[in-house]
Amino acid sequence: MEIPPKYDPSKTEERWYEYWMKQGFFSSTPDDREPYVIVIPPPNVTGVLHMGHMLNNTIQDVLIRKNRMEGKNALWVPGTDHASIATEARVVAKLKAEGIQKTDLSRDAFLEHAWEWKNKHGGIILDQLKKLGASCDWDRTHFTMDEGYYESVITVFIDLFDKGYIYRGVRMVNWDPQAQTAVSDEEVNHREVQSKLYHVRYEVEGTKDGIVIATTRPETILGDTAVAVNPNDPRYKALHGKTAIIPLLGRKVPILCDEYVDHEFGTGALKITPAHDENDYEIGIRHNLESVDILNDNGTLSEAAEWFVGMDRFEARKEIIKELEKRGSLVKTEDYVNKVGFSERTDAVIEPKLSMQWFLKMKDISKPALDSVLDDSVQLHPAKFKNVYRHWMENVKDWCISRQLWWGQRIPAWFIGKTNEYVVARTEEEALEKARIKTGNNELALEDLRQDEDVLDTWFSSWLWPIAVFDGIRNPDNEDYKYYYPTNDLVTAPEILFFWVARMIIAGHEYPGEKPFNNVYLTGIVRDGQRRKMSKSLGNSPEPIDLIKKYSADGIRVGMLFCSPAGGDLLYDDSLPEQGRNFGNKIWNAFRLIKGWNVDEGIPQPESAGAAVTWFGMRLNTALKQLEDQYSKYRISEALMTIYKLFWDEFSSWYLECVKPPFGEPMDSTTYKSTINYMDILVRILHPFMPFITEEIWQYIEERKDGESIMVQAMPKAGGSDSQILEQFEDMKEAVTAIRKIRKEKNLPAKEKLELLITDINHSYNKQFESILLKLGILKTIETIDGKPEGALSFRVRNVEYFIPMEEHVNPEEELKELSSELEYQKGFLIKVMAKLDNERFVQNAPEKVVQMEQKKKDEAVKKIQALEERISGLKK
Repeated sequence: MEIPPKYDPSKTEERWYEYWMKQGFFSSTPDDREPYVIVIPPPNVTGVLHMGHMLNNTIQDVLIRKNRMEGKNALWVPGTDHASIATEARVVAKLKAEGIQKTDLSRDAFLEHAWEWKNKHGGIILDQLKKLGASCDWDRTHFTMDEGYYESVITVFIDLFDKGYIYRGVRMVNWDPQAQTAVSDEEVNHREVQSKLYHVRYEVEGTKDGIVIATTRPETILGDTAVAVNPNDPRYKALHGKTAIIPLLGRKVPILCDEYVDHEFGTGALKITPAHDENDYEIGIRHNLESVDILNDNGTLSEAAEWFVGMDRFEARKEIIKELEKRGSLVKTEDYVNKVGFSERTDAVIEPKLSMQWFLKMKDISKPALDSVLDDSVQLHPAKFKNVYRHWMENVKDWCISRQLWWGQRIPAWFIGKTNEYVVARTEEEALEKARIKTGNNELALEDLRQDEDVLDTWFSSWLWPIAVFDGIRNPDNEDYKYYYPTNDLVTAPEILFFWVARMIIAGHEYPGEKPFNNVYLTGIVRDGQRRKMSKSLGNSPEPIDLIKKYSADGIRVGMLFCSPAGGDLLYDDSLPEQGRNFGNKIWNAFRLIKGWNVDEGIPQPESAGAAVTWFGMRLNTALKQLEDQYSKYRISEALMTIYKLFWDEFSSWYLECVKPPFGEPMDSTTYKSTINYMDILVRILHPFMPFITEEIWQYIEERKDGESIMVQAMPKAGGSDSQILEQFEDMKEAVTAIRKIRKEKNLPAKEKLELLITDINHSYNKQFESILLKLGILKTIETIDGKPEGALSFRVRNVEYFIPMEEHVNPEEELKELSSELEYQKGFLIKVMAKLDNERFVQNAPEKVVQMEQKKKDEAVKKIQALEERISGLKK
């Protein structure tokens, strides 16, 4: 088989992916093997591949491919999330562009448009993941609005309602005026913004006094129903129990005392707007205050505001300031930096708003999920997120699970007639039966019932993902569910630790009564060079598919993982995938070199090649043990670097140099077979990271049958190794490097064979790798001597001193100058090291390993200084 001179991913990646698909290598069905399962964090059906997806899905694929090669029944379940808010916004925008308003359509007509949009655009991101090499079982692709999944969500709602966990009530919620729906606390991003703090004077009835409040939202003055002060604030003692008059409106409201008021903030007097501030709402409950809702759902002022009705809230703010100024009520305005909540989905400024919503009680249902992380039944990687998780779970609030949208699982509640009485049921017919029982009115008909218009929060469907993809809610005794659940690992981003990961653990404990996964690998965030999160809106995110075309899928996979420890942010730069592509070229060139050798079955194995084969076998086993440890600790980035260094530094730079025959001469078959075997092992351990190039090389190693693939070969296992032999090889490498340095510094011809003399007082020199030292050092002889020869350059490796006779090559004056400069440097280095070791505080407080390292630096510097002084002395004689 002729191997192309260059590896061309554009010709191989699609071909091998189609081959894997055709052979069914990604598919999984229950059998006698141990299962290994990952469920993909379902991307929004509106989404296209971004850099975060690339990182997240590469890690998942690495884990799946590794476990598949270890003989497990590996299953990676793909799918997408219906993303209520984002999808509805896209459909509304599309309709608007066509001249259609959502309000002009019936619910069913709108949903037809939504499904049409989903069917056209919904599979884009999954097709893009295939370009990355994702080995998902595509036959098991799920969507959170599929019929069976939809039914599972409704079943859970009804069950939790029947258990008393779900209730309906008026509460303060985060309102998104653009999407016109409530959103959860976790879907609100708080950012510091440059605002204005307005000081406004309220008159006090029956006095000439006034009371000044400070606010960043003067439009909410129209909803004020009280003014509050701290009872311990002496400035306002005389006003306790008095009545304030709201500017513009003339509304009379009480001045009340509440210890919540911070007398050091602003003026120490607080306007109370129970309908539009969470803390004011709590004060309103304590003092039985009226709530005046001044905002419509779209963020315009309502009839209740009385002023600027129908005007946008921010325009109304400007007009109110003008009016307050005109009336002399605006005392002053100052610049002020405060945190403002923005909707994660639409980026609209969130309004706290009283609204009738459905809620899930979280306190009791959350406890098993908290315990399972604290006792490490579910392990978070890295573990630093454990405390963050605990803090959130110990302070969890009731979850607002209703959304004022049409796209999603519709809440299965039916109101009776024109009342607010309702029943919860699976179907209209069941609802009618329950309504008749509840009211005692057997004359009720279906026309007397109206289903709640709201849908469930998207997270209320995705929290069931690991269970529902195996139909575990509707059919908990099915074979798939019993075999694949609980899953093994979840790979996701820290920002959804609470409103997805924690809730999945809650659901797992509530339904099957078992955690949904064993481990949660939390990726970092992909950022640019300025440490900004990569996003399309900022324009700082490259197009992933373009990157794949430019650098190859393998290149981008490796590039994303080169410096991406669990939980640590990835500072992306194009040099990373470029480095990944270059690594692929290095592997290809090394393979072509090996396959290009002319093998002669009749010649014996050289001693140097045999020694190198022994060494690399042990070095390979050491790396395999290291990989096992790194994988077990979810140090995926470190595992990649172990393989990278093993191939680039050890195999390519040292082993191949040791074994390759002289130019034009043949290779012995024993060494060739060992080298091909090592290449086979290396591409197998690299396959989870670089699936395409490793498949291409593996297929070229020897003739393969149809249906064979590297991805179903066994993952190599570590054998024994001898640390002494590995140390001896490192000493040999250091000696070769020193000889090469001397050649370069003295401009000695590369092919001129040199003599090497050794003094070994402690008898620590080992001849095991002397044949390699002769070959790579390009030496005539290696001789052990007593004493130190004159006119020779020397270097030291541990306790062994090496000399290269240089009488015919060395200019004594230049050599003396160089050695004196090096001696001065080493003495300065020793002074710095001794400053640390002589510092009692450093020795007592620094970690033991750090102190030992400094001691080692001292010992090495002393030896180097001694050797340099001896060489200088020899030159001066």
